[in-house]
Amino acid sequence: MRLRVSEVLKAPQQDRSRATRQRLLEASVESLAEVGYAATTVSVVAARAGVSRGAAQHHFPTRADLFAAAVEYMTEVRLAEIRAQAAALPSGAGRTEAIVGMLADVYTGPLFRAALHLWVAASTEEALRQQIVRLESHVGRQAHRALLEVLDISERTPGVRETVQGVLDMARGLGLADLLTDDSARRRGIVRQWSRILDQALREPGV
Repeated sequence: MRLRVSEVLKAPQQDRSRATRQRLLEASVESLAEVGYAATTVSVVAARAGVSRGAAQHHFPTRADLFAAAVEYMTEVRLAEIRAQAAALPSGAGRTEAIVGMLADVYTGPLFRAALHLWVAASTEEALRQQIVRLESHVGRQAHRALLEVLDISERTPGVRETVQGVLDMARGLGLADLLTDDSARRRGIVRQWSRILDQALREPGV
């Protein structure tokens, strides 16, 4: 059966569209992390991505749409990386600390800085706030699920949900502590101790 010319051209066009969208999302996170919300306009993001402003608005009609999609996309990428790296880790001693350390890296990297700029802006911009509240709910669930998966534990066990959420809250706190000064030396000790607490808690009969 012969393919129509339009069908032959459709796939490359879709590939280009996906590539353009991905460049815009990555450029948004980079710009937010480096220069903040006020300086990260659609024009700035489009220039960083190497596309026109019109092309950017074709994919994302509003600035809030662009930023929320960017943080969601990059979060899913980072969590997928954690899953892949965790799968390659050996079982036994050191595994939990390596996983918690990878999680802490997410919250002390450019993705968290970008998200934080959005949270601050959302506190005074209602349209953005609505987007970010929905985003935070989704991202929180994704992070929680990913940590359960890589630790190979079940949320049905009493206490596991709260213990895992505590680790996520700890990682977010480490991200805040790292914003103004390099907190890496202190962070290593905290990650090590939290990993011990997590291992012990998950071994207890009631958790």
